[in-house]
Amino acid sequence: MYTNIIRFMNDLKLRTKLFLSFGCVVLIPVLIVGVFLTRELRNMALNNALEQITANVERVKKRTGDMLNVPYDISYRLSNDNRLEEAANHRYETVYDVVQAYWNYPDFREFVRLYREVSSVRLYIDNPTIIDNWEFLQPDEAVTQQDWYTTALAQRGLISWNYIRDSRNNKYYLSLIRKIDFLEQRTHGVLIINVNTDMLNSILNQEAFETIIVDEHDNIVASNRLDMLGKTLLDINLKSVSHFAGQGPYDVTIEGKHSKMLIDDWHPGASLNSLRIISIFSVESIVSEANHIILLAFSVISAALVMAIVLIYYFSRLLAKRMLHLSKHISKVASGNLGVTLVIDGKDEIGQLARQFNHMVRNINELVVEVQESNRQKSEIELRQNEIKFKMMASQINPHFLFNALETIRMKIHLRGHGDIAQVVRLLGKMMRNNLEVGNGKIELQREMETVNCYLVIQKFRYDDRLTYELHVDPRAVHIPIPPLIIQPLVENSVIHGLERQITGGIVRVDVRVEGQQVIVQVSDNGAGISEPRMSEIQQLLESKDDFETNNIGLRNVHLRLQLTYGPDYGLSIASQIGFGTQISFALPLRSDSFV
Repeated sequence: MYTNIIRFMNDLKLRTKLFLSFGCVVLIPVLIVGVFLTRELRNMALNNALEQITANVERVKKRTGDMLNVPYDISYRLSNDNRLEEAANHRYETVYDVVQAYWNYPDFREFVRLYREVSSVRLYIDNPTIIDNWEFLQPDEAVTQQDWYTTALAQRGLISWNYIRDSRNNKYYLSLIRKIDFLEQRTHGVLIINVNTDMLNSILNQEAFETIIVDEHDNIVASNRLDMLGKTLLDINLKSVSHFAGQGPYDVTIEGKHSKMLIDDWHPGASLNSLRIISIFSVESIVSEANHIILLAFSVISAALVMAIVLIYYFSRLLAKRMLHLSKHISKVASGNLGVTLVIDGKDEIGQLARQFNHMVRNINELVVEVQESNRQKSEIELRQNEIKFKMMASQINPHFLFNALETIRMKIHLRGHGDIAQVVRLLGKMMRNNLEVGNGKIELQREMETVNCYLVIQKFRYDDRLTYELHVDPRAVHIPIPPLIIQPLVENSVIHGLERQITGGIVRVDVRVEGQQVIVQVSDNGAGISEPRMSEIQQLLESKDDFETNNIGLRNVHLRLQLTYGPDYGLSIASQIGFGTQISFALPLRSDSFV
């Protein structure tokens, strides 16, 4: 399945791929993000509104609580007022006494005058001698049958808040109702303190959302909408609010509009019953601004998508044109035309690809030249290898005859008791055989060292005590392939030129060791050394490109073969000092790869 999809995508044109990638990378994510952000924006607006309405309810509760604390404090002071007990329970004989007593007790009027939160104060007391004067009232049958009255009498001084009608002016007030016990007279009365409705409404008028205060009987006691005062929740189609338990936001429908409502049950002043603060807002009014932003964003996104499609079409044509231009030049190179040069402006990936294409063509041309030069050098080294072989065979008439003759001489010498001479003849034959068998390939370093050993044994026999030699070979280097006759000429040079004037004590050392990724070969002697003028001549000889017939198998031949085999960084290094000897060294790569 995955392979089929990849094959299908590879068959599509670049322009189609760009449009598909735009749809997958831009269009679909934008739609998903748009839907997500739309929902989140609406939720954010609603959450902010709920946070605001919660803060509003808390603010209303605090300010209303501060206001209701005033009548609560007044009721507490009056419940312990001995003067009130005397004025309410005294048995008056004349009207004048009653009026005089009222004038002597002005506290109710003073409370109303001093505190804006209080609209009026009155006391219902069962005392037939008093006269109703709006402050001290004799409860009639209609009053005694009210629920608030009977509830107050049933409680022991606990307050309650009720929305009741004041019989004096037939208006409804949120009132504090409390039973007051007169302990000395063993009587009681019912204290009613009316809250200032205008001040209570003014607290709600400062709120942005629709807010109402409702008593336990669903009466609206305060509201920031005047048309709701005096109504019940049933009158405004919120009867279902009575069934909502506790505090929390609820979904409701008011006048056909989906709304959110927050209810807070509240017991001010440790009252028997509770008041509920209800705040309502229409969801449509909250999300209208968010909807406007979403519509504006949708318009901007749509315009941006259209512009993006136009730009993709333009850039796809531009890319396709440049890619086609590159493809044509690649076809020319594939046909063998290595002289083409691609010109594409820009520093983007296609421009970089064009520059890399030109660089590749140049590298191919250089590689062709390098291969040609490598072939030339390979032919040259094969020629020089053959020259070595021909030099060694120049005076040879019949190799088998020569070997047979040397073997006959060795056996005759051995039979006559000259074992050392026989050994030298044997080594000479072995050395000549190895030299004559040299081909164009490489041999192991161990075989080259056998040739060196044969040569040194023969020279030891020749020079006797004048020559001492030492061979030190790292075991890790014995199987390294090297060109043949690469060490023996250096040893021969040390013996012939370095020790020719040594009468005794001549030493030749051959050290072969592995250092890192190279094999280091050093041939040293303690001979006469080389003078500076002669050293300069030798250096010029090594670096010269001219051929010298007398030096083909000497130092220069070894130096050139090393460079032809391993590269120009390789070759002989000579260090010498008059009277202290000469050291000739060279390095070989540990790997068997050759330069050519």
